[in-house]
Amino acid sequence: MSRAARTAVIGVGNEYRHDDGLGPAVLTRLARRAEQQPLPGGTDLLVCDGDPARLITLWEGADLAVVVDAAHAHPGRPGRVHRLELDGGPWSPAAASTSSHGLGLGEAVELARVLDRLPGRLVVYAVEGTDTSPGTGLSAPVAAVVDPLARRIADEIAFHHRHGDRR
Repeated sequence: MSRAARTAVIGVGNEYRHDDGLGPAVLTRLARRAEQQPLPGGTDLLVCDGDPARLITLWEGADLAVVVDAAHAHPGRPGRVHRLELDGGPWSPAAASTSSHGLGLGEAVELARVLDRLPGRLVVYAVEGTDTSPGTGLSAPVAAVVDPLARRIADEIAFHHRHGDRR
């Protein structure tokens, strides 16, 4: 009997820092969407504060890990979505510094590589934010991408479960 594929969708952020709450907001939307259109079996929706050790623990053993996080970019365009995929080579320096809260995603990836704890495939969706001050609620440009991004991630998970690593 073959093992079921495991997918970890990790929403990184803090919902009490405006746009930094993007990751948890996308996970909430995915969970609501899954009530009507279930995600493939073996899909876990997980929230993380961005600590590299916790990230590694959450994605360890996953065939596919999707990380969703808010990002800074200079010059920035709030609401712009960046999709980064680990392709087996070293994580790029640009990817290491995209998080809105000093996540250290690049460091987490490199540490996981050394410890042989990377997921089979790692995809990061980083959305440029505008406001990470204390408070709740996403800025309008970031809130506008939550639904489309949740659909895009659900489609990516479904594709992965149908086709595996073939792209």
